[in-house]
Amino acid sequence: MTGGPTPLRLALALLGLFPAAAMAADLPSSDPPPGASACSGCHAPAASDGGMAPLDGRPAEDIVASMRGFRSGTLEATVMDRIAKGFTDEETRAIADWYAARGGRDAAAKP
Repeated sequence: MTGGPTPLRLALALLGLFPAAAMAADLPSSDPPPGASACSGCHAPAASDGGMAPLDGRPAEDIVASMRGFRSGTLEATVMDRIAKGFTDEETRAIADWYAARGGRDAAAKP
């Protein structure tokens, strides 16, 4: 035997990939979706004096609802009304899901 791939070795190797692929599909991407990095300019990971509340760990539905409110004008804003209008619903959802998956903040904080 030359040690090359046999059908059995190939089959076992392929089967070994499926659990890893399935687990990787359930993990949130560490790479931010387009637009998410810009949020951290005002929404730093740790709240500071005068800064806006962090987004890490905030429920995705809260972020989406806030963005819709800013976009429609039902939430008072200084600049978020204009920023929110720059994102599609799909982009907003991707950003909200990414921040929600990051964890590490007080869920009771306001946007």
